[in-house]
Amino acid sequence: MKLKERAKKLKTDVPAVFLALKRKETPWFAKILAAIVVVYALSPVDLIPDFIPIFGYLDDVIILPALIALTAKLIPKSVFADCRAQSEGMWQNGKPKKWYYAIPFVLIWVAVIALIVIAFI
Repeated sequence: MKLKERAKKLKTDVPAVFLALKRKETPWFAKILAAIVVVYALSPVDLIPDFIPIFGYLDDVIILPALIALTAKLIPKSVFADCRAQSEGMWQNGKPKKWYYAIPFVLIWVAVIALIVIAFI
């Protein structure tokens, strides 16, 4: 699969995961992972900042697609196929920009910085 095809698939799979999160047929452990995927995908702050050479885009290229694939395997195939069909064209105007999705990642970075400061004091 080419890179453009994968990017297009991500644009339908993330909203499909979001829609599956709301479905009763989705198991609870898949819902937890789906919530993590949606928050991570919509967060304007990455776990690995993009300005770090090579590793900065690692989350966009490897981590997010891997999380989506794992979540899709945990959701029943019929449910995910239905959600994927519903999500077609859902992000035509780009992904929603919600700053409160960044809170978990900002807290992780604050904790890392605090641990580093404490280690050197």
